[in-house]
Amino acid sequence: VQLVESGGGLVQPGGSLRLSCVASGFTLENVAIAWFRQAPGKEREGVSCLDASDDTTYYTDSVKGRFTISRDNAKNTVFLEMNSLKPEDTAVYYCAADGSLGRVAANPAYWGQGTQVTVSS
Repeated sequence: VQLVESGGGLVQPGGSLRLSCVASGFTLENVAIAWFRQAPGKEREGVSCLDASDDTTYYTDSVKGRFTISRDNAKNTVFLEMNSLKPEDTAVYYCAADGSLGRVAANPAYWGQGTQVTVSS
């Protein structure tokens, strides 16, 4: 079971990035998915999650209207589209998966290795 993120990088304020998370060893279609981030010196923060049962999406207030979580079942991949990026979005971003929305939001069983996003001019 493995999750591998990609798509991070350096972007100017106001720019966009799309993060990808490819799963192997299990099917993303049947699990709840979440994106977390952790900035230097700060606690890990839940950014967004997607409910496996009905694809309902949830976002933390600071990214609402700017970030979009989605899933491509054919590619077994989950995405995080990030627009209007701000310096405070700078962090290592992690995807995570578990069997239910409650578990993925609280303490996911499966984690990726993380991808660095830096927003700076």
